[in-house]
Amino acid sequence: MAKLSIIVRNEKRRKMCERFKEKRALLKANKDYVGLSKLPRNASPTRLRNRCCVSGRGRGYIRRFGLSRLVFREMAVEGLIPGISKA
Repeated sequence: MAKLSIIVRNEKRRKMCERFKEKRALLKANKDYVGLSKLPRNASPTRLRNRCCVSGRGRGYIRRFGLSRLVFREMAVEGLIPGISKA
């Protein structure tokens, strides 16, 4: 399990990124890089990290399921993920 502070920080960044999404797109379309640099640093989508929705793990993330590889395997073996079976 990842530290709760890191999970909360990432969620805060996700909200800020969503809030400034339209403004970033407008500034990029106008090629106003000075205005773009004045936006908050956490408003950039490159600062987001994909994290497992169960454990908060940042590495080994499977996009299709939103889970880390470890949680995915546990849930697949238990039969909690429809359509997934062990080979």
